[in-house]
Amino acid sequence: MAEIIKMPKLGFDMAEGTLVRWLKKEGETVTKGEVLAEIETDKATVEVEASVSGVVRKLLVDEGAVVPVNTPIAIVGAADEVIEAIGEKVSASNEKAVVGAQPSAPSPKLDRVPAPVTEAVAPLAAGLVKASPLAKRIARERGLDLSRIQGSGPGGRIVRRDIEKLIREQFAVIGEPSSVSRPPSGEGETVPLTKLRQAIARRMSEAKSSVPHFYITHEYKMDTLIALRAQINAYLPENEKLSVNDFIIRAVALALREFPNLNASFAGDKVVRHGVVNIGVAVAVEGGLLTVVCKDADQKPLRQIAAEVKRMVAGAREGKVKPEDIEGSTFSISNLGMFDVENFAAIINPPEAAILAVGSARQVPVVEDGQIQIGWRMKATISVNHRVSDGAEAAQFMQTLAKYLEEPIRLLV
Repeated sequence: MAEIIKMPKLGFDMAEGTLVRWLKKEGETVTKGEVLAEIETDKATVEVEASVSGVVRKLLVDEGAVVPVNTPIAIVGAADEVIEAIGEKVSASNEKAVVGAQPSAPSPKLDRVPAPVTEAVAPLAAGLVKASPLAKRIARERGLDLSRIQGSGPGGRIVRRDIEKLIREQFAVIGEPSSVSRPPSGEGETVPLTKLRQAIARRMSEAKSSVPHFYITHEYKMDTLIALRAQINAYLPENEKLSVNDFIIRAVALALREFPNLNASFAGDKVVRHGVVNIGVAVAVEGGLLTVVCKDADQKPLRQIAAEVKRMVAGAREGKVKPEDIEGSTFSISNLGMFDVENFAAIINPPEAAILAVGSARQVPVVEDGQIQIGWRMKATISVNHRVSDGAEAAQFMQTLAKYLEEPIRLLV
C-alpha cells in the first residue's frame, strides 16, 4: 500500500523546513531507512529516511521549497499501484500548506509545489548551481554568490572547502572576509542573524522570560575518574577513547533514575515524567549551538555512549544530522570544560525541567585531612524550572551525581 512521506517535525518549536535536495528520483527503488531527501531547518541540515520500502512514485515538493511540518513531500508505493486517490488528497493539502504555493488556477493532480523564489536564493532554488547543502548554507549566511565559485567536488559540485578557499582568498586580498569586513575605526556595523542564531535568540528569550530558573552549584572530586579514564583509554584505539563528558553523560543518566521529577517536561497544569532517559548534549557549531541526543543513556555502556556522541557531534559540525539525532531529549548537558571555564549557569531548554552546566576538571590546591595538596576538581551547576522542582531536590540530585562521578567504578557495572 502506498505510503505518504511527510516533512518531519524536529523539535517541538519547528514549524517548517526547506527541502534542500532529493536523493531519489521518481521511479527509483528505495528501501526502508534509506536516505530520501535532505531538509534544512533553523538548526541543521537533516537527512530524511524512507519509512517504508518501495518505488518513489511521486515527489510532491521541488528542491528549495519551504514546507510546513507534516506536509506530504513524497509518495512511496508499489510500481503498479494506483495512487490517484491519494494524490487528490495530497494536492489539496499542499496547496494550502506549503509556503509560496499560491496557484492562480487549479493545478494538475500531483503537481509538485513550486519553490518560493527570492533574489537571494533564486540560483540555488532553481538548481542552476551544483552545491552541497552545507556549502549552500554557508554561502547564504556569508552572502556569497555560488555561481562565481568553481566546485572541486564530484561533477564540479561546490563543497565546503571551496567556500572556505574563497573566504581565505578574500581575507588575503582585503584583510577580512567580505561578509564580515570591518568598518573604519569609530564606525559600527550591522551583522544579520543566521537562521540558527535567530532560533537560539527566540528560544532563549522565551525560556529566560517565561521559565523561573534557580541554580545549584556543586564541586566534584575528579581524581578517581581522571585516573580510571586514563587506564581505560590505554587499552582503546585513538578513535574510541573516552572523554570526561562521556562519563558525565552516563553519571547524569543514572542519577536521573533516582530523580524522575528532573527527567521531566513542564506542560502547563501538569509535569510529564519521562519513562526514558535521553540526554541532550550541546554542541558548538558554526554560528551557534545544536543539541544532539543520546537516547536511553542510562541503559548504555560508556563505550557505546562515546561512539554515538562522537558520530552525532561530527555530523552536527558538518551541518548534517539525522532527525533522531536531535529530537527527544529529556534532560540536557552543556559542557564548556574544554574552554577552561571554571563555572557557569545554562538556560533551560523548554519544555525540559532542567539543564546541567559543566566546567573544567582542573588541578587545584585542596585540603585533605588537614593537609594542603593538589587535587582534581570540577564544578557543575544545575538550572531548574522552579515550577517543577525545588532547591532541596536539586541539591540531592547533585549529591547523587557525586556518588557516580567520585566513585566512577559504578559507571562500569
